[in-house]
Amino acid sequence: MYICDLFKFKNNMNIYKFSLSILLVIFGYMNGNSQTSPKFGYLNSQALLSEIPEVKQADANLQALQAQLEKKGQQMVADLESKYKELQRKEQSGEISPKALEDESKKLKEQEAEIGKYEQEVQKQLMSKRQETLQPILDKVNRIIKEVATENQFTYIFDSSAGILLYAQESLDVTALVKTKLGI
Repeated sequence: MYICDLFKFKNNMNIYKFSLSILLVIFGYMNGNSQTSPKFGYLNSQALLSEIPEVKQADANLQALQAQLEKKGQQMVADLESKYKELQRKEQSGEISPKALEDESKKLKEQEAEIGKYEQEVQKQLMSKRQETLQPILDKVNRIIKEVATENQFTYIFDSSAGILLYAQESLDVTALVKTKLGI
């Protein structure tokens, strides 16, 4: 498996976690007056996050880091392939003894294992960096959603991008209110 295959993923985990955190926080949040009927609102967190400049910058930085790490991985793979081809050439031409062939093959397997380990490290590093970079932004958005809910007396705010909202009147969409507070 080539390292570039491992990088063909779109990490939606943070958006999913963001959506769930919104639901958990808002479901847990109720205004103090239990005699009034609940007021519901919704927003589209994916659309909201895609418009936040800090998220765009974080994504660009992560893509640059990914490209840098991927390039190093591709160089490691190319080096391994080159050594493997050279070993095959030596074997076919009879330039290498069976013992030396066994030793060299073992070294190539070790190098292949190192590449696999590097690929795993890269994935962990990218996920960690994504979390580290986006968490403060998500925390800010969650705080502002709470403020919008409080100021506008919403009992619940749902996330329409999470696929749990079957119907909603557009007048209940609080995305614009959250965008205004975010300054976007």
